[in-house]
Amino acid sequence: MREMISLLLLLTGAVFVFIAALGVVRMPDMFLRMSAASKAGSLGASLALLAAALYFYDLAIAIRVIATIAFIFLTTPVAAHLITRAAYVNDVPLWEKTICNELGGRYDRETHRLASSSTQQQN
Repeated sequence: MREMISLLLLLTGAVFVFIAALGVVRMPDMFLRMSAASKAGSLGASLALLAAALYFYDLAIAIRVIATIAFIFLTTPVAAHLITRAAYVNDVPLWEKTICNELGGRYDRETHRLASSSTQQQN
């Protein structure tokens, strides 16, 4: 029974990793690609790690898996945010069908500061 659940978790994780890879290839701009890779990739890797912990059924491995999953979920959003911010600052083009650009006109590229919405409304 434990092997079957482990197999199910591993296959589900592989599907999410495949979806992340497909999102990197198919999404139209860098910002959407980063979103697909960070969300689906971290979930897929975590499910595969859980499958390994369940399969080996050892406390030492389970602790390492939990620590690794915590590391993935703590670092992936920060890394994705920093990479997309660097791309935005360096004028990586948005997809032409992008509806909302909340930083448009509010981000000062000289000082790298974000103007508040109240300051924008006064101008």
